[in-house]
Amino acid sequence: MVVAGSVGKTSTKMAIATVLASRYRVRLHEGNHNTGVSAPLAILGIDYPGNIKSIGAWLSVFRAAKKRIQDKSDVDVIVQELGIDRIGDMAKFGSYLRPDIAVVSAVTPEHMEFFGNIETVAKEELSVANFSKLAIINRDDIEGRFAEFLTNSAIDTYGTTAAAEYRFEIDEFTLQDGYRGHLFAPEIDPSVAAVIHVVGEHSLRPAMAAAAVAVKLGMMPADIATALGDIRAVPGRMNVLRGMLGSTIIDDSYNSSPAAAEAALQTLYSIEAPQRIAILGSMNELGAMSAEAHQMLGTLCDPNLLAWVITIGEEAEKYLAPAAKVRGCQVKSFRSPLEAGAFAHSVLDEDAVVLVKGSQGNIYAEEAIKIFLHDTEDIERLVRQTPEWLATKQAFFDQLT
Repeated sequence: MVVAGSVGKTSTKMAIATVLASRYRVRLHEGNHNTGVSAPLAILGIDYPGNIKSIGAWLSVFRAAKKRIQDKSDVDVIVQELGIDRIGDMAKFGSYLRPDIAVVSAVTPEHMEFFGNIETVAKEELSVANFSKLAIINRDDIEGRFAEFLTNSAIDTYGTTAAAEYRFEIDEFTLQDGYRGHLFAPEIDPSVAAVIHVVGEHSLRPAMAAAAVAVKLGMMPADIATALGDIRAVPGRMNVLRGMLGSTIIDDSYNSSPAAAEAALQTLYSIEAPQRIAILGSMNELGAMSAEAHQMLGTLCDPNLLAWVITIGEEAEKYLAPAAKVRGCQVKSFRSPLEAGAFAHSVLDEDAVVLVKGSQGNIYAEEAIKIFLHDTEDIERLVRQTPEWLATKQAFFDQLT
C-alpha cells in the first residue's frame, strides 16, 4: 500500500505501520521517496546509496535487490510513502505500482513554484487513487470539489468529522494522555472506545487512516482499538517535550504549510496555560502565494491567547509579523532559530506552553527548542540531528553572523 498527500504523509505512514504491526509483518522506510529509483528500493527494503556516483555502491544495491527478489517473502504488508515535486511525478510511480490500497493524507499548497494553483496539486496527488485498487482519502483536509479528478469508484473516507466514514469522535482530551473517544466505521457496530496519545485534532486523522486500513485488512475492532493506543507522535510533528520552568513544548518543527500551521495554532489555543508562545517559521515552497499565506497566518495570531509571537525567517518577518502586530500581538522577529530560542527563553514563564512550527530549508526551528529544553537527552527526539544535517545547519548559521 502507498501513502501520498501534501502534508501528513509520514505521520500517516507511521500510524498505519504501528497499527498493522500488531498483527502483520510490516515493512516501511522512514524516508520520503520522490524519485523513480528510491521508491522501488524502499519497497524492497534496500537503502538508497549515499554516494549515487559510486559504481561499487550501486553494485551492492543490485546484488541486494536480486537477493531480496529471490528470497522468500519476509513481510505481509509494505507501506510506502510517495512524495511529488512536479507535475507528472505521480504518473511515474503509476507506471510500475499497482497498490492494493492508497491513502491520500491531504491536498494543500505545496511546491507552488511548480504547481501554480491548488487544483493542479489536487489533480496530481489524487491521481494515485486512480491506479490503486482502493483509495482511502482524508475527508477533512481534501475539498469535495476535487472529486472531479477521481476516476476510481472504490473510494472510502476517513477523518474526525461526521462527513468521514471512518472517524474518531472525541470524548475527552488531556495534554498528558491525549484523546479518549470512539472509533466509528461502516463495518463496526457498535463503535469501539479507544485512547490515542497525540496532541491536536489534526493528529488524530493519521490514526483514523490506520484504523481504516486495518479494517480493510481484516483486523478485529478490539484489536484495532488497542493498537491505536500504541501510536505516538513522529519527531517534529506535534511531539510534546518538556521545557524549562515546567513549560510544555509542542514540537512541530519538521515542516510548515498554511493548513498545518493553522491547525497547530488552533491546538495551542485549546490548551489551558498561564502563558502561550508561538514560534512560527517561514513557510517554504509557496511560490506566488507566499505573501498572502503568511499574512493570513498572521491574522490568526490572537493577542488574547498569545503572550508572544516569535518569527523565524524572511517571509515570516516580512508578511506574518506585520499582520500579527495589526491584530495587537507582541511580536519579535529573527533570521536565526538560535536567536529566536534565546528570546523565547528570556520571556518564558512557569508552566507556559510553546508551539514551535517551522520548515526545513533555512528555518530549522528545532534548533530554537534546544535552548529552552528541560533535558538535553531529549535532543535526540528532535528532527535533523544527524552529523550531516548539523553540518548543513552550522554552515547556514555561519552565513548569518
